[in-house]
Amino acid sequence: MLVVLAVFSLFVGKYPLSMRELLAGNELHWRVFLTLRVSRTVVGVLGGFALGIAGFVFQTVFRNPLASPDIIGVSSGASAGAAAGILFGAGLGITTGWLGFSWVTAFAFAGALLSVILAMALSMIDRNGRNSTIVLAGIAVHSLAQTVLMCLKLTADPEKELASIEYWIMGSLNGINSHSILGNMILCMICVGAVFLLHRQIILLSMEEGEARMLGVNAGKLRLLLLLLATLMVSCVVSLSGLISFVGLVTPHLARMLTKNSRASTMFLGGIFGGCLLTFSDILARSVAKTELPVSIFTGIIGAPFLIYLIVRGRQKI
Repeated sequence: MLVVLAVFSLFVGKYPLSMRELLAGNELHWRVFLTLRVSRTVVGVLGGFALGIAGFVFQTVFRNPLASPDIIGVSSGASAGAAAGILFGAGLGITTGWLGFSWVTAFAFAGALLSVILAMALSMIDRNGRNSTIVLAGIAVHSLAQTVLMCLKLTADPEKELASIEYWIMGSLNGINSHSILGNMILCMICVGAVFLLHRQIILLSMEEGEARMLGVNAGKLRLLLLLLATLMVSCVVSLSGLISFVGLVTPHLARMLTKNSRASTMFLGGIFGGCLLTFSDILARSVAKTELPVSIFTGIIGAPFLIYLIVRGRQKI
């Protein structure tokens, strides 16, 4: 499914491409294909894969089915950080090229990491250790990040930075090109590889902390490391695409429904579903209307009902 969607994504868009023209060596077709379509498809596939893996990590580490990058405020924190990076970068003259994208990625990671730390600190206030606390803390962090984002928008230049910030909020793969993705995707895949190397420890963290320690796992340090890796993955994607909702929430659950377990193969399948969901949503975003729509509209159409289903199904546990 993912391969079919990726191939289809290469040829769908406002500028129609055809295999005949590519094989004939049409220079314009090849330029659009290599510069725009390939890079956009790569982010759809690998970015969605990373969001699915990150969602699996958050749900396992926090032992909560509703924990995901957007629910606990990581995505909104990364968006606020990216917006701050855009404003400060414009002031310093760092707006384009590899340095500009690295600058925005660094700010996005800082905002996401701050959101995780704040959500964890708020959840620790609850001495009963209920799993629902991290979700409530995430909602508070999300609201705070949105407030910061609104303040940044008020200080932005309406003709320059404000348009870029609105781009992050809506979430779209429209502005992605081959010059902007290389460093982000390499860093993102390094983090994904590190998470798979730690897959056994991730499963152990799904147990109670006392049981994990009896099995020789330093739960505190391992949890921090995994959260850093997952947060950096989300930051790399968000700094390119903007705020993408529900991918990290829905896809790990779909994988568990099929495999009935939480092994490394389930985590991998969750990543595959994440790539499918983001790529399919991006195809719809550029094909169902005359103007391109935000990707989050379509991920939200799928994810919001699924979130309601999870709440109804687990109302006695959450």
